[in-house]
Amino acid sequence: MKLKHCIYALLLTGAGTITTSCDSYLEEELISGVSAATYYPTVAGFEDAVKATYSFMKPFYGVERGFTMTIFGTDTYTNGADGSYKGINAYDGRLNGADNFIQDTWSDLYRGINQANAVINRSADLEGLTEEDKTARLAEVRFLRALYYFDLVRFYGDVHLSLEETEGVEIEANRTPQAEIYKQAIVPDLEFAINNLPAVQDDYGRATKPAAEFLLAKALMTRAYTAFSESGDAARAESLMTNVIQNYDFQLLDDFSDLWDINNEENAEVIFTVQNSKSQVDEGIDGNGNRGHLYFLMEYDNLPGMTRDITNGRPWKRFRPTAYTLNLWDRSVDSRYDKSFKHVWYANNESTIPTWSAAEAAAGYGTEGQPKFGLGDTAVFIPGPQMNDQWPQSRQARTPYLVYTDDEYTERKFPSLNKWIDPTRPNRQHTQGQRDFILMRLADAYLIRAEARLMQNDMEGAAEDINTIRLRSAVAGQEDEIMIDASQVNLDFLLDERARELVGEGHRWFDLTRTGTLIERVKKYNPEGGPNIETFHVLRPIPQDQIDRTLGGYPQNPGYNT
Repeated sequence: MKLKHCIYALLLTGAGTITTSCDSYLEEELISGVSAATYYPTVAGFEDAVKATYSFMKPFYGVERGFTMTIFGTDTYTNGADGSYKGINAYDGRLNGADNFIQDTWSDLYRGINQANAVINRSADLEGLTEEDKTARLAEVRFLRALYYFDLVRFYGDVHLSLEETEGVEIEANRTPQAEIYKQAIVPDLEFAINNLPAVQDDYGRATKPAAEFLLAKALMTRAYTAFSESGDAARAESLMTNVIQNYDFQLLDDFSDLWDINNEENAEVIFTVQNSKSQVDEGIDGNGNRGHLYFLMEYDNLPGMTRDITNGRPWKRFRPTAYTLNLWDRSVDSRYDKSFKHVWYANNESTIPTWSAAEAAAGYGTEGQPKFGLGDTAVFIPGPQMNDQWPQSRQARTPYLVYTDDEYTERKFPSLNKWIDPTRPNRQHTQGQRDFILMRLADAYLIRAEARLMQNDMEGAAEDINTIRLRSAVAGQEDEIMIDASQVNLDFLLDERARELVGEGHRWFDLTRTGTLIERVKKYNPEGGPNIETFHVLRPIPQDQIDRTLGGYPQNPGYNT
């Protein structure tokens, strides 16, 4: 059972009122006619304002926009048959500053930052709360402000920096170098959070000290690859992740599959998540939820013996794994492919179950006119990569159910990621899911530490961290075979390992841009994006509405004006 705290969205209206809605966890409540100037400095107003700062994660993490911005246009995923925003994958003229996802991401991140600034600035007049408690809440807000600025610079590069609340219409904007945003916002905010957050929160889902250490380590590793890196970034990142790994109660789950058990979300491997509540998403109070269950699924619902249902999900066919992705795992020793992708669809529609034809009966495959299978039997099977030899056309012809091998995949038929499938939705059409969106988990901490060690030429240490992850996923009896040695560690191997472990979890575009490998890998592995990607695509375009509303204009990122 999820014990959720309520995250409120406090929206200052033009009339100077505050609209308070429970964005995630409790029943929606409207409080009107309240002055922001008088409500914020109260204990109740301050607590609600802190909770509201969390809400700006929800329109990005776990919904189509966030997945599109972090999975499309990489080496691991290309487009399926349906959906818009394919220019983000194809790197063609559709990827421009007028794209809604580009504009809305920018807008929501700055709304979150302004919410954080308002909480920080207005807390000066707060009475009725101890300094210790107030400082702890401000540490949460500064953690979130750092996250929002970190996302901004990773997507857009040099951006507007403001540490003060904006009230009313603002038509002036600066373009602060990324180096300064790290120095003035990201790093000091996370250092403040580390010094003032508890190791564990009473309300699951609030920011904690290890979450702040994790985020700072990832930020330092991102900066470590840049021209403005600072001495010791990688070493400090290693130290921070070591603290996360060793000094708290986090543990790798024994079975990789348990990570995706929807009844086991608050498990020992999770460090920080974006919270979703079943009652809120089921009732439509939370209009976001986790929608990952929609986007990674193939079109199963029009196949023989099948119809759309809650268990198998609503297939929107947005994201299709590349051939590179599907061949990452040595399935003889590594269980992660088999535990990350769906293999079997069981018949749930008696009216479309096929019968054996006369020709098939004559060939000895079955009895003419008899159903090939029954309800609950296998209707569709995807054996996955490296299985073509076991499933030649001759075997497929005599098999009663449909089989798709990897030479038969299309934009509609492809292996479906099962990490986000949500069988608890109230009906088969419901788009919001209750899964929390995992932003930080212990396996990623090991892999970031391995990357930091690699940067410092500690190949033995990097191999040790990678092997910790690989050993957890070993096929029974293959524990020795799955291990690597230090001579195998390089950046390409580490990126492959991150894909094996974290595929579909919203890290990939950041991984490739951080390590400077986006262009090379998209050209090599993404058939739609490869022909078009250029060096300037390591940043997203500045939103056109930001350019239009800024006095004197706002500089566009290079490459997007041509």
